[in-house]
Amino acid sequence: MVVALLRRLLDWWKKDDLERAQEETRMTPAERDAAEEDYEARKDDVASRSYLAGGVADYERDSEPPPDH
Repeated sequence: MVVALLRRLLDWWKKDDLERAQEETRMTPAERDAAEEDYEARKDDVASRSYLAGGVADYERDSEPPPDH
């Protein structure tokens, strides 16, 4: 029973991978190259956004003294 549940979960998880693989088989080499470039550009955007933002901490608030209770 647990194995069947895990198998169904894994099948659901990999559903996108199968759809992407089927789509890539219908692509021309030029379309495949463009898709790869788009993917790499999105990776770079995400990496630069987190680097340029300096993290998600509120540095101004961190410099304030703790409130008196």
